[in-house]
Amino acid sequence: MSTKVSDFVLQRLRDWDVEHVFGYAGDGINGLLAAWERADDRPRFIQARHEEMSAFEAVGYAKFSGRVGVCAATSGPGAIHLLNGLYDAKLDHVPVVAILGQTDRTAMGGSYQQEVDLLSLYKDVASDFCEMVTVPEQLPNVLDRALRTALTRRTVTAVVIPADVQELEYEPPRHAFKMVPSSLGLPSYAPVPAEEDLTRAAAVLNEGEKVAVLIGQGARGAREEVEELAELLGAGVAKALLGKDALPDDLPYVTGSIGLLGTRPSYELMRDCDTLLVIGSSFPYSQFLPPFDQARAVQIDIDPHMVGLRYPFEVNLVGDARETLRRLLPQLGRKKHGKWRKKIEKDTARWWEVMQRRAAVDAEPVNPEYVVHALDELLPDEVIVTADSGSSANWYARHLRLRGNMRGSLSGTLATMGPGVPYVIGAKFAHPGRPAIALVGDGAMQMNGMAELITVAKYWQEWENPQLIVCVLNNGDLNQVTWEMRAVSGAPQFLPSQALPDVAYADFARSLGLGGLRVEKPAEVAGAWRQALAARHPFVLDFRTDPAVPPIPPHATFDQIEAAAESVLKGDSDTAGMLRQGIKAKVQEMLPGSRHRGDRPGQS
Repeated sequence: MSTKVSDFVLQRLRDWDVEHVFGYAGDGINGLLAAWERADDRPRFIQARHEEMSAFEAVGYAKFSGRVGVCAATSGPGAIHLLNGLYDAKLDHVPVVAILGQTDRTAMGGSYQQEVDLLSLYKDVASDFCEMVTVPEQLPNVLDRALRTALTRRTVTAVVIPADVQELEYEPPRHAFKMVPSSLGLPSYAPVPAEEDLTRAAAVLNEGEKVAVLIGQGARGAREEVEELAELLGAGVAKALLGKDALPDDLPYVTGSIGLLGTRPSYELMRDCDTLLVIGSSFPYSQFLPPFDQARAVQIDIDPHMVGLRYPFEVNLVGDARETLRRLLPQLGRKKHGKWRKKIEKDTARWWEVMQRRAAVDAEPVNPEYVVHALDELLPDEVIVTADSGSSANWYARHLRLRGNMRGSLSGTLATMGPGVPYVIGAKFAHPGRPAIALVGDGAMQMNGMAELITVAKYWQEWENPQLIVCVLNNGDLNQVTWEMRAVSGAPQFLPSQALPDVAYADFARSLGLGGLRVEKPAEVAGAWRQALAARHPFVLDFRTDPAVPPIPPHATFDQIEAAAESVLKGDSDTAGMLRQGIKAKVQEMLPGSRHRGDRPGQS
């Protein structure tokens, strides 16, 4: 039987060891779908409920597997739907390849049904490589370059294949003029900086007395080296949210997350240091880094395009984090662990006490901080945790301590709503033997998560370990935006945009054959987590939480406090609850033993 273009596409994906393609059907890829049937569903076609979810699942798969994620969609609306998930991949530097259908070549330019100029549409999101296949001889080169570019540049690439081209007989490129042959494979490599740059960087770090380290996801493969560096320099280590799982949170000098969703120790680490080392992070918020005239700084990043951003670095080292640190460490002198390191460890221990106290604050009906804090000590070994955008990301950042080989991620740079559940589905296909938990708000659950429970119901019995828990923080409010309106704009809550209808999430899960439980009392929280963790099927926990619990940033300024007060004067719909919970939460930082009562004005 002859090999069609569509058959060769799947064969080439198998040759690249692609095991899953996340997608949704449409007539623009009918040729590919027929080829999937002929290929006995290899690579496996994973059907989402919506193309955007296919893209998110490919992103989650890539984030937690370290391999390329592949998604597929039909022409026109299907390709359009992929875009949000693909931008999430692009901005978080995740390798994803999109395979797109297109109308027949004979109809192009004729304003035909579902005809969209995909090359123009994808020009930005797949700026490193976006090509249309118009003849079979193009295929090997286009597919190989799409996969290789996505992997090496950690980005999004796209291949557009018109429907009629999918049905053509495959012909390889010939040994002839204007034919472009290709080859498989991606050799491993780990670039390192020049020796003179390493020497300059070592001099800066050795001369510093109060060293702070900021790591991101690019440091994930250099855990041992980062730990050794922190011990040598007596440094504290803060983490960008995408690097939350790059270093265990139970190390005494790891101050936790940084930024608006960060911790007080991380804020003070940056505020008071005299030397900064950034490893594998493009953390964008320079206001959370040291004042520009305060600290000398060194950066390590594998991408020369990303160095020199965010801060006036004195030395930029372009190289793989692990190999660069291995060459840098022998040039570093050992510093005594004096007042600086002791302060970092004391402040970090104090912070976790504050988090425990905040979690214990009474709320109506349940404190969302307590929901996540109660999970912290129950996290299974090897768990994969995803968080959605919104206030759930605050509690993920501040209350969960990832230990050992636990993994976690969220939409970092795009901060889009809705990836929490599809991420965790992608994670389960990457690691079917590992438990997985998604922390999502009710807004994200209504936007994307409920439909993707159908995807969970479709596939969960195939997973070696069926543990998958979706935790819904159900407060009837688009809470993060509500608090941003109060703190940044001084505006009261605008109910028509913020209020959400209550949905029986647990009942819906049970209707699909999954587990489900609604929790409305604090005393039931820990037991609910244990029940879900013990279940032998996926489980949805619907926690009714208090929207008045504020995601107060650890560095809240007087301007923000005044803006919140102004929203009260303007008649905020939840004035009493906001004041009640805000005061309770902030008091926890001023209880006996706190060193923060004497903070400078504007820093409390």
